[in-house]
Amino acid sequence: MTNSNQNDREFDIIIQGASGFTGTLVAEYLLQQYGVDKDLRWALAGRSEGKLQQVRDGLGEAAAGLELIVADSFDNDALRSLASRTRVVITTVGPYALYGSDLVAACVESGTHYCDLAGEVQWIRKMIDTHHDRARETGAKIVHCCGFDSIPMDIGVWFLQDAAHSKYGVYCESISLLVKATKGTASGGTLASMMNLIKESREDRAIARVLIHPYSLNPDGERDGPDDRDQQKVVYRKDANSWTAPFVMAGVNTKIVRRSHALTGYPYGKDFRYDESVMTGRGFSGWMKGTMMTLALGALVFFASFTPTRNFLQRRILSKPGEGPDRELQRTGFFNLMQIGKLPDGTKIHGKITGDQDPGYGSTSKMLSESAVCLARDDHGAAGGVFTPASAMARPLIKRLRENAGLTFELRS
Repeated sequence: MTNSNQNDREFDIIIQGASGFTGTLVAEYLLQQYGVDKDLRWALAGRSEGKLQQVRDGLGEAAAGLELIVADSFDNDALRSLASRTRVVITTVGPYALYGSDLVAACVESGTHYCDLAGEVQWIRKMIDTHHDRARETGAKIVHCCGFDSIPMDIGVWFLQDAAHSKYGVYCESISLLVKATKGTASGGTLASMMNLIKESREDRAIARVLIHPYSLNPDGERDGPDDRDQQKVVYRKDANSWTAPFVMAGVNTKIVRRSHALTGYPYGKDFRYDESVMTGRGFSGWMKGTMMTLALGALVFFASFTPTRNFLQRRILSKPGEGPDRELQRTGFFNLMQIGKLPDGTKIHGKITGDQDPGYGSTSKMLSESAVCLARDDHGAAGGVFTPASAMARPLIKRLRENAGLTFELRS
């Protein structure tokens, strides 16, 4: 459902950052799934017309009609012009704390819907504080975390709760998400965002507190509840018959899930609990694998906390923004997630969530694209604000993810 002031927009979707690695994947997906000059009207945007031209040429003759729009992340006039021409802006230009704020402001003032791949809790908190009230006035839906962080987890909680209520007449009082298996590489943009996040938290203790607090993305006056900090050590779970280790993305996913719950009026109850971890297997080998993963994650955070070692990691070790896996790794990648929900009477129910490509790029580009199409074309309500995927468009989005984006959401016996 579009805002009334969007009815005469030239485009449904503009991809900002289309010449980057993930932006190009988004363009490829939209071309394959929706074509050009058909039912969906979309365009490519970025700071370099030459690079945009290369992307359009690389897409082939079918993309010849795509318009190219030049807009730098810090050119406010260009960003306002871009936002005013479309119903939805997709942006893949991160780290968002460095490059994303002006585009959000432009979309809010234009009443334009927006979606991104941000996993930067401190920046999302800033966008909420700065823009939520104004976005409610203009009707702009600002939806962060529309990739692997945090759509499978956020939409997954909505799915399992909807299934539980339909089958048992009650909601789960707690849900745990366990990462069973993944194949793929971490996004260079995600790693750059993580490095910047650690840098900012070292320089500003208020930011560190936002990162640690389990309810830091909740609305004002609603930042308490039963959940503690995300898992920090190796833990054995009897209900999964497996050792578990901390999940690097839990720090954003769990907060997004809790914000979704708050924005939808706490349908599962104020005592609802949610957590995430990685399954590492049984016995001594499972414990050892979990221990090594925990130590490796701790080491990465430790070395990223100091400028010389952080610069070394970014220059020599970690993937850089704009870099990504080859086509074969994207195609053969996947993710497999397990949910364990606990009903009020103690009954356990299980969910399974899968994706058919690597989580960081292939699946993420499809999830982001379908989020934008959903915002542009589907009935998801007219209210504006700074939302999460589930609070903005859970029901129409899960339909698109299942039908088009290679995701499955299943209730297991």
